[in-house]
Amino acid sequence: MLTEIDGFIHYLENVKEASKNTVLSYRRDLEQMAEYMEKQGITDLARVTRTSLNSYFLYLESQGKAASTISRITASVKAFFHYQVKEEKLRKDPSELLKAPRVEKKAPAILTVEEVERFLNQPKGENPKELRDKAMLELLYATGIRVSELIGLQMGDLNLQVGYITCRDGQKERAVPFGKAAKHALKNYLDQARSFLVQGEDSSWLFTNCKGMPMSRQGFWKIVKHYGEMAGIHTDITPHVLRHSFAVHLIRGGADLQAVSTLMGHAGIASTQMYKDYLLQETPC
Repeated sequence: MLTEIDGFIHYLENVKEASKNTVLSYRRDLEQMAEYMEKQGITDLARVTRTSLNSYFLYLESQGKAASTISRITASVKAFFHYQVKEEKLRKDPSELLKAPRVEKKAPAILTVEEVERFLNQPKGENPKELRDKAMLELLYATGIRVSELIGLQMGDLNLQVGYITCRDGQKERAVPFGKAAKHALKNYLDQARSFLVQGEDSSWLFTNCKGMPMSRQGFWKIVKHYGEMAGIHTDITPHVLRHSFAVHLIRGGADLQAVSTLMGHAGIASTQMYKDYLLQETPC
């Protein structure tokens, strides 16, 4: 079954031009399903039935998997088997009647404008680390980009003079503008800090850790937590909370929903609608 999974992943990468994170998610979900099937003595794709798939999803529930996780896995499995039928590897789709569990949509955690300002003002020092942290935090809130996009930025992705960055998601790319505060923080970082962090090496990464290596997601998560605590913010602050706050603050200020969707790199406007819904819920009748 792993051969068919490899073929499907190749299709996602080269035909659908799916993002790296999407491809990794599909591969993980499908390889876990294949591992379960193998333990049941099912190694041939044609031997997977509706019953064996139902058994797998009952197993996931017994393991305490969240409804959102099972919903995502359901989508992965259905897409995989639909593709196998389309490619005539299977006559019938065993996943056709699978239904994802209902997932309750939680309102996104949002910081107030005052909380964001307090948070962004925490890196006050002039040492290389704090100048880098200031630049990263200002840029993250100014653009609403994903943390993976932030830490993946190359020097060539930054146009400081005009004021925008280029973000890449698979084969797609988008230009995202930023304002004066982020521009000022980035200039200070590039002029006074970056050369110390890269330690004289010819690094192409825009942001690095203190050893001159690429910043990790975990490393940046710790930075956000640190300054959130310093600012006295009681919300469980994460990079994604800043992304949510960026969107809500823009829409509250009158920004067009489609424009915000494009800036954030959403596949469709439906993903951005939750921010509009959030604002409608907070507005008294």
